[in-house]
Amino acid sequence: MSKPLSLFFASLSILFMSATAISISHSGWLVLLFGLLSFFSVGAGFITKARLRRKNQEAKTKNNN
Repeated sequence: MSKPLSLFFASLSILFMSATAISISHSGWLVLLFGLLSFFSVGAGFITKARLRRKNQEAKTKNNN
């Protein structure tokens, strides 16, 4: 995964986690919302990384053959 893409997912996750922490004192629904958003943003980062790694491996094996 490229550095800018990694930075994007890391920043997005930190933003949602911070919003989760701040919303604890305000509303339980906001905590649930931002908690799910942070969970899905971390998951999307891992999924993107795995797909890009798989794509690069397939390209390398095609070039070797």
